[in-house]
Amino acid sequence: MPQFLGKIIFLENYDMTVSKRLITGVDIWLNTPTRPLEASGTSGEKAEMNGLLNFSVLDGWWYEGYRKGAGWALTAKRSYTDQGQQDRLDSATIYSMLENEIIPLYFAKNSKGYSPEWIQYIKNSIAYIAPNYTMSRMMHDYFDRFYNPEASRAKELKANNYAAAREIVEWKENVAARWNDVNLVGEVELSEQLNTPNASSENMTFSATLRVNTAGLGRSIQVEAVAYKDEDGESKFYKTIPATIVAEDGDVITYKVDYKVRHSGIYRYSFRIYPWNDKMAHRQDFAYMKWV
Repeated sequence: MPQFLGKIIFLENYDMTVSKRLITGVDIWLNTPTRPLEASGTSGEKAEMNGLLNFSVLDGWWYEGYRKGAGWALTAKRSYTDQGQQDRLDSATIYSMLENEIIPLYFAKNSKGYSPEWIQYIKNSIAYIAPNYTMSRMMHDYFDRFYNPEASRAKELKANNYAAAREIVEWKENVAARWNDVNLVGEVELSEQLNTPNASSENMTFSATLRVNTAGLGRSIQVEAVAYKDEDGESKFYKTIPATIVAEDGDVITYKVDYKVRHSGIYRYSFRIYPWNDKMAHRQDFAYMKWV
């Protein structure tokens, strides 16, 4: 198509040598994927590791990598459901940012022939973004978050002829045998402010009391509230609020949830009962749960 002649270049046999030449001559790595289809954006990461400034949509790696003052970004949110309309808006935004912000910054040169502000952007990028995408950082994460804890966990479970592992298995079998008898006694008692279907009040105290028949499992049974907040027409997860034990009467334990809501809005909530043992590594080690 004649209108694209001289403006689009297809590089054949792309390899490390061509990549080196390409990156050396770039000031802005412009990547504009369609939200939310960017798988990762490894070319942007490669550019980052070579001191280039990124200008991209907040999607893929740039959603996590972007830092103000160290590159530029288009918002992660769509303004239009129609992709054609969204593309036109993004195009206008890109040209506007280039014309009014990025290019003037690049050409704001001092008497020495360079832009101090532009150099500061590069320094910020190298200091605050690049270290998060090195192989060293990745390996430290694997060791700190997975390998070392797993090794310690395995050593703990194997000690004394697998004593801890046997204890956990015995506890799980006991919970599984009694789980069907664990149930809510009566109704959930809500504070007066929560007796409306959609509570909406800043600085409101979220307070609820639940009595649960633990079927002999006692404090192995835990309770928590799960709150959702309505945003942009959707109900999105807000937070979990653990309950505390306030009374015990045989197998029946009374739990109370207290939380000071600090942000206005419409909240939805429910409660869930689950078993817990301090010797488990994670709650997902035992997939038992009841919603009430």
